[in-house]
Amino acid sequence: MLDESLLDTPEALSEADRRGLLRGAAEAGARVRTAARHAAEAGVNDLKPDGRPRAVLIAGPGAAAICAADLLGTLAGPGSPVIRLAPTGVAPAAGALRWELPGWAGSVDLLLITTPDGTEPGLSLLAEAAYRRGCTVVAVAPARTPLNEAVEGAHGLFVPMATAPYEQDEQELAASAPGVLWALLTPLLALLDRAGLVTAPPEAVEKIADRLDHIAERCGPAIATYSNPAKTLAAELSDALPVVWTEGVSAGPAGRRFAAALAELSGRPAVVAELPEALAAHSALLAGPLAASADPDDFFRDRVEEAPALHARVVLLRDRPIEGLTAAPAARELALSHDTPISELEPEPGGELETLAELIAITDFAAVYLALASGA
Repeated sequence: MLDESLLDTPEALSEADRRGLLRGAAEAGARVRTAARHAAEAGVNDLKPDGRPRAVLIAGPGAAAICAADLLGTLAGPGSPVIRLAPTGVAPAAGALRWELPGWAGSVDLLLITTPDGTEPGLSLLAEAAYRRGCTVVAVAPARTPLNEAVEGAHGLFVPMATAPYEQDEQELAASAPGVLWALLTPLLALLDRAGLVTAPPEAVEKIADRLDHIAERCGPAIATYSNPAKTLAAELSDALPVVWTEGVSAGPAGRRFAAALAELSGRPAVVAELPEALAAHSALLAGPLAASADPDDFFRDRVEEAPALHARVVLLRDRPIEGLTAAPAARELALSHDTPISELEPEPGGELETLAELIAITDFAAVYLALASGA
């Protein structure tokens, strides 16, 4: 059960936030600036690549690496494929995970390694294998770790991960934590800008940080629920199955990131799909037992003794639709025809990176509030 009264009690939120999640969300803009500075100090802004890589391979554990690959692949487009190398192993532990290069990987390809840990032997072995194949290796990870040494041994570029002081004693950082994503992603944006795959010059990265600061002001713990979009979304998703629909190029990765954060941070399932295909993919779901109209006896249940039934709630994340075509009216009509409530988020105008950052930031705050208020 969600304790909605906790949402409007900043002191209680702070006390419940034992993992520093809320602080990480609030400091996302500062984390971007620190990560950009680390990238510059490592020499990323001075790189002069001979040309675009044939393919970009990304390896790393957990949701942060998955999201980074998704975001960079979306931003790069079809010009140079961005491929995530999924690990194998018997457990999601640093010592058990292994990564393998594709058979075709060679000197014209770029390997990016992202991890908030840096002790994974499998990533060190991957860096060594890439060096033998002639691949260029770049890693973003905590400094003074085995991976740091392995990348330097492979004559690659190592960028120290931007961490906050309160994270230094953490044994394991949640891969979906807001600070982790931006600490890993920002140097990669700067790198791929130099490689000509994405457009993310220093001024664009600064705009990302500014937009994240703006969202932190709108969604911070001191802002009441009625005027706080993240708290409002968290309250709306209480006892609901989030059905996340996205529209627009940037909204897709943000929706998938939201579903991953809900699962890892608050222990809540969610389904996600892009419009217009989501309307066909989830039509039966909204018409089934999860629809709000599916239980006519719910009105008469004991509100104190009985737990509420789980019903779907559509969360529509929208960015600029391709060529101005939008399926949003059809999405609203389908949801309301099944008495399914709908929440909508649409970023303020800005560049692609800014709108993407806004959608991620608001949904990150919502996932954190949902986790704290539900005791996850």
